[in-house]
Amino acid sequence: MSQSPRILYCHCAYAQVVPPEVKAAVLRQLSETGVAFEAVADLCEMSARKDPTLQRLADGTDGLKIAACYPRAVKWLFSAARAPLSPEKTQVLNMRTMSADEVTQALFEPALQPNLPAGKENAVALPAELDPKNP
Repeated sequence: MSQSPRILYCHCAYAQVVPPEVKAAVLRQLSETGVAFEAVADLCEMSARKDPTLQRLADGTDGLKIAACYPRAVKWLFSAARAPLSPEKTQVLNMRTMSADEVTQALFEPALQPNLPAGKENAVALPAELDPKNP
């Protein structure tokens, strides 16, 4: 039996490209509803560290709604961390361009509306000596 998509909220703590009032309102509304969600300080930083949490999040079977920034950026952050997102199971809500109400309305809607851009799976092929998969 399929469940509702999981929700991931990025606080964008380091790059600070999301308007603070939008971040605060989305986080407040998520917290007030009692809906289960996962919050992370900064997806960019997690990607740079290749945090294994990203792989766990990407592996979900019920889909994932992500409140962060641009869908293309989120796609490549996960890809860079070797945790590619499923285009059919991922919806990214852009807190840089959407209002807090638009973001939370989409997060609380049970239907998943995938919106990852199509394209290559890997941004750059690494030379063998730099590829961590090649010991």
